[in-house]
Amino acid sequence: MLIDLMNLTIAWRRNMRIKFPPNVIVYNSSFRNIYLLSINLILISILSAFVGCARNIKVNPSHEPNNMDSTNTENSNKLNWFIPDGVRADPKIFTLFKWAREGKLPNIKRMMDEGSYGYSIPTFPSHTPTNFAALLTGTYPKTNGVADGPMRIEGQTLQKPAVAGFSSSARKIPAIWSEFEKDNKIVLLSLPGSTPPEIKQNGITIRGRWGGWGADFNSVIFEKKSVDQRIKLSRNSRLFFLGMELTQFVDPEDNTKWPTSDKNIEELYVPMTVYNTPIHAKLQRMRKDTDTNYDAVVFSRDMKTVDATLHKGEWSKWFPINVTWKNQIVKTNIKYHVINVGPGNFFRIRIIIDNLNTSIVEPSFVSEDLESDIGPMVDFVDNFPPQLVYYSEDKETFIAESKMSYEWHLNAIDAIYDRYKPDVFIHDIYSPNQMLTSKWWMGYVDPDSKRYSEISERERAILTIEVEDMYKQIDRIVGKTLDNSDENTLVVLSSDHGVIPLNTSVKINNLFAKKGWIDYTINPNTGEPNIDWINSKVVFLKMSNIYVNPEGLGPVWNRGTGPAYEKLRNEVIQLLEELRDEEGNKPLAAIVKWENVESKLKIPADRSGDLVIANKPGYGWAEDITRDLKIFTVPLETGYKQAVIASEVKGMWTPFIIVGKGIKKNHMISKPIQHVDQAPIILRAMGKKIPTYMVGTPIDEIFE
Repeated sequence: MLIDLMNLTIAWRRNMRIKFPPNVIVYNSSFRNIYLLSINLILISILSAFVGCARNIKVNPSHEPNNMDSTNTENSNKLNWFIPDGVRADPKIFTLFKWAREGKLPNIKRMMDEGSYGYSIPTFPSHTPTNFAALLTGTYPKTNGVADGPMRIEGQTLQKPAVAGFSSSARKIPAIWSEFEKDNKIVLLSLPGSTPPEIKQNGITIRGRWGGWGADFNSVIFEKKSVDQRIKLSRNSRLFFLGMELTQFVDPEDNTKWPTSDKNIEELYVPMTVYNTPIHAKLQRMRKDTDTNYDAVVFSRDMKTVDATLHKGEWSKWFPINVTWKNQIVKTNIKYHVINVGPGNFFRIRIIIDNLNTSIVEPSFVSEDLESDIGPMVDFVDNFPPQLVYYSEDKETFIAESKMSYEWHLNAIDAIYDRYKPDVFIHDIYSPNQMLTSKWWMGYVDPDSKRYSEISERERAILTIEVEDMYKQIDRIVGKTLDNSDENTLVVLSSDHGVIPLNTSVKINNLFAKKGWIDYTINPNTGEPNIDWINSKVVFLKMSNIYVNPEGLGPVWNRGTGPAYEKLRNEVIQLLEELRDEEGNKPLAAIVKWENVESKLKIPADRSGDLVIANKPGYGWAEDITRDLKIFTVPLETGYKQAVIASEVKGMWTPFIIVGKGIKKNHMISKPIQHVDQAPIILRAMGKKIPTYMVGTPIDEIFE
């Protein structure tokens, strides 16, 4: 190889006709030879680098580790941190480490063998934005400022959040990626709290999820219009209970707009709109059939070309489309799916929208790169609140959609490492949470659920296999992560929270409405309540806040003071302390005045309500107001995680596994760590100074 490089260099030098620069004086031939030798060595170095780069060009995805920086140091100098959302790991039921030892999760077993592992405890209120902030900053909410997803503050209306917990702007302190040198390449994928992007140099941010940045498209369901069903969904049809309608109800029409030329086919037209762009569909059935049920749906973007004709349970391929977002045209892709068609003219259609576009990635060209490499993005399954929980067919749709999500994230790892070779890669996928908090699984696989006995053991075995398959998908992604890591990479697997059974929904605002503390009306067509904030005195808003003011909660909310305020607040406390369900059980675990939330719950007072409440396992707070004013109901969802004091509930625990230089091998950590410990552990393992604002502990027993 060296001889070949020498020959190339000589040929290159001859062709270039190298001349000595005028400021170089050649005293003798020896010096001339030394100069030429120096030129040769420089050219050899350049060509060596070129050949080395050429060797790294990959025709097909490779499982070779990223050897971008092979400097031998005492600490890992690269990081791959995978944080799948809602991955429960506990010693009793979701025994992830036991499953790994049994061979069900071979890549997680590989991490256990090569590193240290144990359980990690989330911080209150135990759901996604709060715990991602804790993981990424090494601090509790009282320091980082992220007390919830939707946060209200004084001087602002209570009708909508003033601060969005999924946004990077909600954090009061920097995230861990700020601790890495500016010349490190950083990639953040689907990470809550990463958008709007904060990394301005050598950084790539790919769809941070609900960060209020870019065209963050949501998939939509279209269903035959039914006032009863719309009322059943009420505010649950809307993104985060406030935003766009995730399930839209439309009436089929006589097909005069897009008729078929086949007289043997009877049709109904279904008008649909996706982000201000019309999508056309028509229900079809054969006229000669005695059956009056429509059994097919035809889709088109222009009523000229048929994109797909689908029957129940079928999916189309992807189709390009332009949609309008904030008066801008955005290029994206859609995929059609028929959840159900029939009986009669009933239909339930799901349209998935590509989660990747140039407005939601920085730099924007990364969207086109990934689209070219691995196709349109299915970031996660379903929506929030969940929509695939109302019909039996929704479960199969959920499973199929989740597989698309896992496959995209799996393929994304190779694509990102092949193209960008990051030094730091932090990666989240939301689909595990969506499964365990859905209707179909948690209530029937965890014996702590009241619904556990409602199915047979044979049915439970099937559900258990489906849950284990989800963990196997996570294991596959872990395997791909390991394949793209070298001896200088610190590899970490963790999660933001576990999930536990949800037995009972507690509609606190119905309780307050009965007391006359809320002035409201209910929309007769949608079932959505409309609160008169000026004349209301007490209201609960998710996930754990109660707002109190005897002088009214609107048009903007201000904290009350004085005897009347304290009297009303104490009445609310007493009411909740005395609240019991039909079996005489108390749903309240804790109720804390705003003055004490920092010391007792470690959340910030300035972003908390007048009272903050925690629920006991099995109960979940709901902010619905319904006509019947029932307080205790059985929800459709069978799993949840919000407003639980996780230190007391093992089902809320998550895994923590770390592999790298200086980390003990095959070591189980003696007791659960806290989520705030993880960032300091990572920084110590990488030989970096731990910022003074971090309160977590870099657990000594993990290190050799």
